[in-house]
Amino acid sequence: MKFEDILLEINGFGRFQKLLLSLSFLGRFTLPCHFMLTNFIAAVPSHHCDISGFDTEGVFGNLTGEQRLIVSIPAEADGTPSSCLMYSEPQFHLLSNSSNATDLPTERCRNGWAYDNSTFKSTLASEWDLVCEKKGLNKATTTIFFIGVMFGAVTFGILSDRYGRKPMLLVSYVSGMGFALISAFSNSYTMFAVLRFLTGFSITGIVIISSVLNVEWVDIGSRKLVGVVDSLSWTFGGVIFPLIAYGVRDWRWLTIAVTFPLIPAIISWRWFPESARWLIANGQLKKAQYYLQKGSMMNQGKVTSSTNTESLALIVVTEKGRRKYSYLDLVRTPKMRKLAMLTGITWFGVASTAYGIGFNITGFGVNVYLTQFIYAAVELPTKLSVYYLLEKFGRRKTEAGSILLTGVCLGINIFISKDQRVARTIVAVLAKGFSSVSFCTVVLYTSELYPTVIRQNGLGYSSSLGRLGVAAAPMILLLEDVWTSLPQIVLCSIAISTSLFASFLPETRGRCLPETIEDIEGKRYSRHPPFEHSLT
Repeated sequence: MKFEDILLEINGFGRFQKLLLSLSFLGRFTLPCHFMLTNFIAAVPSHHCDISGFDTEGVFGNLTGEQRLIVSIPAEADGTPSSCLMYSEPQFHLLSNSSNATDLPTERCRNGWAYDNSTFKSTLASEWDLVCEKKGLNKATTTIFFIGVMFGAVTFGILSDRYGRKPMLLVSYVSGMGFALISAFSNSYTMFAVLRFLTGFSITGIVIISSVLNVEWVDIGSRKLVGVVDSLSWTFGGVIFPLIAYGVRDWRWLTIAVTFPLIPAIISWRWFPESARWLIANGQLKKAQYYLQKGSMMNQGKVTSSTNTESLALIVVTEKGRRKYSYLDLVRTPKMRKLAMLTGITWFGVASTAYGIGFNITGFGVNVYLTQFIYAAVELPTKLSVYYLLEKFGRRKTEAGSILLTGVCLGINIFISKDQRVARTIVAVLAKGFSSVSFCTVVLYTSELYPTVIRQNGLGYSSSLGRLGVAAAPMILLLEDVWTSLPQIVLCSIAISTSLFASFLPETRGRCLPETIEDIEGKRYSRHPPFEHSLT
């Protein structure tokens, strides 16, 4: 007997599953906000050296603000004041003869910086002067957060496979909210960086646990719909986030604002069911029976015969007794090793490409809030198209094709002049759309590829490599200092290579979820194999 047979009997996508999906939607709202938060809290406002020290004896007299900058700050090639240098002494002769500005003695900012607060009231850069020599610390903020996400994915993957989906989801909710709120009261950059790491570590459990929980509770035909709706929660948060950021210009209050949605998520946690698949795999048949009967009553108004413990005992989901599984099981057998390699590479490529595009919000030449909104809004139609694509072409072709098209768009943009902003914007939006299709697909796809006994381990491992890719994205964008087009060349190469690796993954459309490692290795199933072809 297969678990999918029980799901069909109790209605594999009824009110019970829709409630679970709605609760997950609520908890996931804060994730895109935190993932893109550094686009705003770590933004660097226009700045120049603080020149108030020059005027201690009123030497500026009646000079205007612009004139004071001319005599105090050397100009860059584009005519704007230098961000990191100032003249050693006021150069009043420049008011009448600016051509003599070369070879004048300059020095680093001696009294700190003055910042333009017209766009951002306060950011990390202006709070702790993370500019000039310290600009690397500011750019590292994103990487620090996503390294935390990477380690969190590994940790929550193994803990939720060992202790259950539901309790670890609560741990992720509470710890994520706690660390995020405390970080808003940091009194030093070091304190903030540590807490930001812990925030990323904690909240990543929300996405990997809720994704698996939703997939494990629905029937075969509804999995693609669940994957799309799960992903739309991310889009919804992404669309609302720039509106929140536009209204809250202080980095501390913005951090608090995007964290508060976790409060209703914590309250709603009590209505989450545990995964019946996980309970059966761990021999907890009574608890599995409780949740299955609860689902049957909610969906059909009655308890079906297949939910009794005798029927559940016929579902074979363990290999050699109730042994504990770990990440080592991802590499013990040949086909599992190949699966782990392919999903890991795919996640790294998809994530680094998607966030490489997402972090580059200054490339449009328009307001950063509008850019963030456009990037999020374009995901809505593309993710809705995923439902059709998964049905028409299957998981493998959709994943490989979408990331390939992302790479093609990035490649095209290399040859478009920066002066052609409209053309570059259109191609960038297309790239963002295709990358969102690949990201939406890979989460569902990975959940279907791994067996129940190590599904959370598999998704945690894959997600951790994805977050490694996200952490690398800001570093890739820094290659612009070497050559303007180099970041896009690197991202284009990553996307095309990822498409090749994704094409070797097995198809899962219309197939039952694998329960054990033996299912992956093809040693037990005589009918209804989990995949259309094996990992050979």
